[in-house]
Amino acid sequence: MPKLLKPPRLRPGDLIGVVAPASPMKHDRLENGIRYLENLGYKVKLGKRVYHEHGYLAGRDRERADDINKMFRDRRVKAIFCIRGGYGTPRLLPLLDYHAIRNHPKIFVGYSDITALQMAMLRHAGLVTFSGPMVAAEMGKGIDPFTEENFWRLLTHPEPFGDLARPGGGQYQLISRGKASGPLLGGCLSLIVCLVGTRHFPNVKGSIFCVEELGEAPYRLDRMLAQLREAGILQRLRGFVLGQMTDCVPTDNEPSQTLDDLMRDFIAPLKIPAIAGLDYGHVDVKYTLPLGIRAELSARSGKQQLRVVESAVT
Repeated sequence: MPKLLKPPRLRPGDLIGVVAPASPMKHDRLENGIRYLENLGYKVKLGKRVYHEHGYLAGRDRERADDINKMFRDRRVKAIFCIRGGYGTPRLLPLLDYHAIRNHPKIFVGYSDITALQMAMLRHAGLVTFSGPMVAAEMGKGIDPFTEENFWRLLTHPEPFGDLARPGGGQYQLISRGKASGPLLGGCLSLIVCLVGTRHFPNVKGSIFCVEELGEAPYRLDRMLAQLREAGILQRLRGFVLGQMTDCVPTDNEPSQTLDDLMRDFIAPLKIPAIAGLDYGHVDVKYTLPLGIRAELSARSGKQQLRVVESAVT
């Protein structure tokens, strides 16, 4: 994996490129999100095919990849924000220009299905990316003040972010005790799993691994965690953080394992520090995670802490 590459920070008046790598969006949400960015003083450049639709995809594969590649090649563009997640980003991975991404490092923001792009960019270009709010999602519907403040601080200040404390106070849930440091990696669990065994999966050895998910029943989460264990991925981790598992509930009142059961069966036996409940994922109130940046995890009775100890931008 290439040497880690941090993008330059965003400055007032910078040009932000907006792309649609996954599924189509509601047009009014996109327009609201663009106005939000412009009201903050940024300029916005839309990808050429941002309004395209092709079934559940926002255009054909080469069209969507081409918009991303052109944004990285355009020296005027200082950051690239995705409009939303959805489906279809793994189809783009062989079409991305990783040479251009490496030579023109820029802030790249998104989460959910965007996880596949972020993992591949780390693997092939070493680029630090940001798992956080999107233009036609949070920005388009009205971004939560906590989410907003922490998002922009991460992108505009070249200093360590510090403690990712719970917004309302309180503690995280303790899964297993310990203390560790390493690069913060992860994203949407189902997208991580679909890259295992491919040339696009980054080196996770020694990392603090954070996952989140939306709408997956516990039996499906069980299957994903089993795949990560049997592929030897979980055994390489130095720490584990469970984010928000939104609507990950049993179907039709069938007998089911709980998330606590899954953490006990798959994570606790690793004997690494592990916590649950990080405000990150498919929720309104959340942190943006700088993927690839060094973090420290302390998990002990009475106090659990996750800290970003390195700046994410230059």
